[in-house]
Amino acid sequence: MTESSRLLPVSVLTGFLGSGKTTVLNHLIRQPALNRTLVIVNEFGEIGLDHDLMAVSKDEAVIEMSSGCLCCTIRGDLARTLREAPGRYAREGKLWFDRVVIETTGLADPAPILHTLMTDPGVVRHYRLDGVISTVDAVNGNDTLDRQIESVKQAAMADRLLLTKTDLVNPDELRGLQERLRVLNPAAPQILADNGKVDPASLFDAGLYNPKTKTPDVQRWLKAEAYEDPHDHSHAHDHDHDHDHDHHHHDVNRHDEHIKALCVTIDEPIRSDAFYACLEVLLMFRGADFLRIKGIVNVAEFEEPIVIHGVQHILHPPVRLKEWPSDDRRTRIVFITRDIDESILRDTLKTLTDPAVQEAAFGTAKVAESE
Repeated sequence: MTESSRLLPVSVLTGFLGSGKTTVLNHLIRQPALNRTLVIVNEFGEIGLDHDLMAVSKDEAVIEMSSGCLCCTIRGDLARTLREAPGRYAREGKLWFDRVVIETTGLADPAPILHTLMTDPGVVRHYRLDGVISTVDAVNGNDTLDRQIESVKQAAMADRLLLTKTDLVNPDELRGLQERLRVLNPAAPQILADNGKVDPASLFDAGLYNPKTKTPDVQRWLKAEAYEDPHDHSHAHDHDHDHDHDHHHHDVNRHDEHIKALCVTIDEPIRSDAFYACLEVLLMFRGADFLRIKGIVNVAEFEEPIVIHGVQHILHPPVRLKEWPSDDRRTRIVFITRDIDESILRDTLKTLTDPAVQEAAFGTAKVAESE
């Protein structure tokens, strides 16, 4: 078992106002599968959980944080709560929970919360990000995505998309919304909630570590195969003809026209100094527009690959795997970006394996280092 896999998994439940997060959470916390789950709820400006119906609240399984929005004023409180939770909420002196769920407000950008989970020293010693679950209202989802950029970011950054109120729309409307979400976030499984009810097993364990094997499962986590070949436009043209809802697909005023998901594949091994220097420059100048980065990288100095994960300007310390997960040794990096020119990004990353560029940028430093 790796050290990282022993850390407590944290799931972030997000979704826009009225999308049904609280209804879903009220259902989830009654399930036996979540008996050992600590829930942190941010109720700023929203209807709270129904504590009269929640027996678990008597055991302090639910912590309410209503002093402000998680994405800004109480990030410090969130970090402190997580640091203190194992001792403060112990039962008979023992740690009783093995999972944490954080519910954000509907207006929250999930990125700052993920930053806290990835960077606070006291938090990273005990917890690891399992995944982001975003609820999408099937009735108002299209309109919300059109009007609210935060709802688009919530959906684009998600590891799981949970569609609510699906019984209140006709099948064609639901399919249209699902296709839109599939373009926005190709790798996230879409799960349909039935009156707020959903199988907990479908929502959790979305992180790098497989809970059954306690080892990294990069292929399940990265899902690089979900991203279409950018040079194959036949599929996109088919959608333009087959679906009426696509008639405004290229409306530049739509928020999700600004947010793109792509996977960059690099065949040759990459020098680590070139790779990190390139990432540093990209994140320095456009960090806010790299909503999420996931990847497996073939670093020239190692036989084994490294796994990277970033949220905006914050890059999690890379994880070096013990072996490649398959015979495919190519670097594959998934980017969720906002207003980033895809061709420029691809061209920039191509320079990572250009010998002339590497020599010009890093040759002198390498010679000096070897001396």
